[in-house]
Amino acid sequence: MTQEDKKEAQKKYLCEVFAKIDNADDFALLLEDLCTYNEYEQLAQRLDAARLFLEGGTYSKINEETSVSSATLSRISRCIRHGSGGYGKVLKKLLDK
Repeated sequence: MTQEDKKEAQKKYLCEVFAKIDNADDFALLLEDLCTYNEYEQLAQRLDAARLFLEGGTYSKINEETSVSSATLSRISRCIRHGSGGYGKVLKKLLDK
């Protein structure tokens, strides 16, 4: 198995583990163990920024509310418009509730 194959297998396993978690409390416990405090905080900020973009927020408003850098906001925006569709697919389910 090549190094690239190993990395892909690890990413697949990560996604499979995430998919098996059926409640937010267990997911939070795993994220606390898996991520540093800053990584966890950055993930939360990125999701919040993506939600605000999907709700029609502007760069300046989102930056003000989330403190996410303009470079990261640009990346999130590009992902929403041209990425794999993950932000839209997952977050729109929550926004529709």
